[in-house]
Amino acid sequence: MKRISTGMFVCLYVLLIQTSCSPKKEEKIENIEYQVTTPILLDTTISKNYVSQIQSIRNIEIRGLEKGYLQQIYVDEGQTVQAGQLLFKIMPKFYEAEYLKTQAQVKAEEIELENTKALSDKNIVSKNELALAQAKVDQAKAEMSLAKLHVTATEIRAPFAGTINRIPLKLGSLVDEGQLLTTLSDNSQVYAYFNVSESEYLDYQTHIQNRANNEVNLLLANNEVLKYKGKVETIESEFNNETGSIAFRARFPNPDKLLRNGETGRVQMLVPLKKALIIPQKATYEIQDKIYVFVVDKNGIVKSRNITIGNELPDLYLVSSGLAETDRILIDGVQKVKDDDKIKVEFVAPQDVMSHLQIHAQ
Repeated sequence: MKRISTGMFVCLYVLLIQTSCSPKKEEKIENIEYQVTTPILLDTTISKNYVSQIQSIRNIEIRGLEKGYLQQIYVDEGQTVQAGQLLFKIMPKFYEAEYLKTQAQVKAEEIELENTKALSDKNIVSKNELALAQAKVDQAKAEMSLAKLHVTATEIRAPFAGTINRIPLKLGSLVDEGQLLTTLSDNSQVYAYFNVSESEYLDYQTHIQNRANNEVNLLLANNEVLKYKGKVETIESEFNNETGSIAFRARFPNPDKLLRNGETGRVQMLVPLKKALIIPQKATYEIQDKIYVFVVDKNGIVKSRNITIGNELPDLYLVSSGLAETDRILIDGVQKVKDDDKIKVEFVAPQDVMSHLQIHAQ
């Protein structure tokens, strides 16, 4: 009898504890008030990076025009040269001999012309013979000019000022006609080529009047920004069917010769956005690389929703899908609530929420 009374007492005690605790817990939850807001539509601009390929404003191949042995190399790899500077000399003995031969032929034909002219003046030979002698002189001079051109072609000179690149051949190498000797780059300015998607291209062209300018920055491989700004100069005429993109070209000054042909970087361009749907980043949470927000209906019921982020600004997300302008989203207590919770809310105007955040509206 004593054992039964003790058991009943314990059960009654546990029941009283549960009954007394439950109302307090519910009361605590109901008294918490969470802030909600709505997305805001704004015209803004974002800075977007595009992988770019850098090319010298002029980059050409220097090739041998004549066949022969490489007799002299007057420059070194990486050396800066001036326009007209002698770079290479191909052994010119054969062409020099040809040139001397044609010089002698010109002299012989000129002597023959003088003799024919003297005879013509005395009416011993006809005018036709005089004209034929003159034609032979002209032909000999043409052959001499051609031979001189061959001799000149054995001296390879820089067509413009620039930097010498790799020299694959060494002294004494046999150079075939048209063989590559080196390449020459004019790095005083450079081009940066980068690809833009079709939608971004349309925005760029459609809102061209709304852009402050066409200036762009260049982010280098070491994540430092080039101190000289570039300008978008031209857009290619066709889209790439495989990638759905089109190539832009920006020109950058390069007085320090920091940039070289073949270098890579990222062009930073301001992209205008019309009626972008913007929310604060603090209203979101991430699960397995997906971004979610809590949407609160008119009855205060919380529902999680997956959204797609189109672009990002400091403290802000630009939503491309998953939300409407009228949706109420939770902006505090994101880590405290869960699906189907019923909460009290206080609405805060989106302008007030974002007034202290970093945003750049047009």
